[in-house]
Amino acid sequence: MGIYLSSPKTEKFSEDGENSKLKYGLSSMQGWRATMEDAHAAYPDLDSTTSFFGVYDGHGGKVVAKFCAKYLHQQVLKHEAYAAGDIGTSVQKAFFRMDEMMRGQRGWRELAILGDKINKFTGMIEGLIWSPRGGEANNHFDDWAFEEGPHSDFSGPTSGCTACVAIIRNNQLVVANAGDSRCVISRKGQAYNLSRDHKPELEAERERILKAGGFIHAGRVNGSLNLARAIGDMEFKQNKFLPAEKQIVTANPDINIVELCDDDDFIVLACDGIWDCMSSQQLVDFVHEQLNSESKLSTVCERVLDRCLAPSTAGGEGCDNMTMILVQFKKPSESKASMERSSSSKLADVDSKSADNESK
Repeated sequence: MGIYLSSPKTEKFSEDGENSKLKYGLSSMQGWRATMEDAHAAYPDLDSTTSFFGVYDGHGGKVVAKFCAKYLHQQVLKHEAYAAGDIGTSVQKAFFRMDEMMRGQRGWRELAILGDKINKFTGMIEGLIWSPRGGEANNHFDDWAFEEGPHSDFSGPTSGCTACVAIIRNNQLVVANAGDSRCVISRKGQAYNLSRDHKPELEAERERILKAGGFIHAGRVNGSLNLARAIGDMEFKQNKFLPAEKQIVTANPDINIVELCDDDDFIVLACDGIWDCMSSQQLVDFVHEQLNSESKLSTVCERVLDRCLAPSTAGGEGCDNMTMILVQFKKPSESKASMERSSSSKLADVDSKSADNESK
């Protein structure tokens, strides 16, 4: 069958939701790909003051993306920095924690259950045999207890995923990104990239890859992976003399913190299946145009997916899995001028980096 189908799967999974501060819509579509390897998470009420949205684009399989969609937001909540109000640190630790949790017997079993039917059955059976009993698990902070078993030395999955996450608390937006999914904000109709696509050719990525003993061939890490940062992909994280953030491929996210103001219209989180077809500004313009006549945000996302879908697999672009989350801010009755000023200066800094990235 190869990586492409003879005709695209255009059925979409779509969802809408809202709370007092924002509304969101999302849609995902398999498209021309033989399998669907994207996953996502949308929790408008992660807690009483916080919303969480994430896009995870899998490669080499779907299980790492599904694992992140299931567990990453939980780990953000559980880290002690989160309780202290330091969302940036808690989300960074959660990215690294995904790699840790996918190792060993417990990691193998969880991935097996999220995988195909044969692995799912095996994982469930091993869970009955090997999972800890009773009070043993309660001694661990996150109940991710060590398990003995036939896969105790499992070093983690060779497949992986990107992760692009947006966390909104009050007027603060925290974006964490590893890989080439992207978060963009529309401010007065202008698109600003709030994340940077981690391609191997970027100077900082290239330097880390080479220092860790890797190489870049034809734009790919060690000739195979076209990303410089990802969760999973453990074959690129085996240097025992280096910390996690200095491995050939790292899960270490860029963290970007922005103060929101009245000029902010919406944010978009999407995988590269979208960004390969539309620039950040093109997408922002398209969304604004659709919002003039459509209030259901998932419908707007669906229209973006349909627009990006290629008519055939001849060109390559528009043939990937596609996932998009659109988050629209509800306008407060009042705004503080100081908040707008600090917000604008932060965005200018981000945009200068982003513009450099888009020009590459």
